[in-house]
Amino acid sequence: MLMTAIKWAIEFFLHIDKHLAEIIGMFGGWSYAILFAVIFVETGLVIMPFLPGDSLLFAAGALTASLGVFNHWLLWVLMMLAAVVGDTANYWIGHTVGAKAFDPNFEVSLMGKKIKMSKILKPEYMEKAQGFYEKHGGKAIVLARFVPIVRTFAPFVAGVGKMNYSKFISYNVIGGVAWVSAFLWGGYFFGNLPIIKDNFHYSVVIIIAVSFVPVVMELVKARREKTS
Repeated sequence: MLMTAIKWAIEFFLHIDKHLAEIIGMFGGWSYAILFAVIFVETGLVIMPFLPGDSLLFAAGALTASLGVFNHWLLWVLMMLAAVVGDTANYWIGHTVGAKAFDPNFEVSLMGKKIKMSKILKPEYMEKAQGFYEKHGGKAIVLARFVPIVRTFAPFVAGVGKMNYSKFISYNVIGGVAWVSAFLWGGYFFGNLPIIKDNFHYSVVIIIAVSFVPVVMELVKARREKTS
């Protein structure tokens, strides 16, 4: 079951342009709501970090440029709203749940199933995140937008750590606008180029790989600090 899910996820990511085109063909104008929901959930629920974000925005921009499937300005506004509202929801979930999220016995319900948060969150994550915020300040919220998985986790930890909300929301808006604009407009302007259009799956792999560069750098830095 797990391997099937992984294979499906890989296939979906690599051919996200085709799958998105199928969704648009099936649901028409409701596709706006579907994309809004995906971006909102990916940024708004700490237990759903595996949904496509960067690649979905890029593919949506590319399909808009080549096929005119969306009103690009409307899509841009909706995706920025989804990103900002998602992070805001994630922040308040963390703020409400608090430190008990790291309790080994704390559980949440998802589609009728109980999930232990300790399988997703660990106390050391909280310590590292707090240290990251102390080092980078509000920039952490902006920078996290461009790192898969981290962008889902960052606002939650900011809420758990009781980061000042007025400070959080300002960086949340800046990060959300910058992230959506970079990938949606990037897809719009570059996704229709023949070299990218004919090798779209390679482009998606490159986008995902580049997005994980900051994570790799942090891991290397942490390992060096531990050995020194």
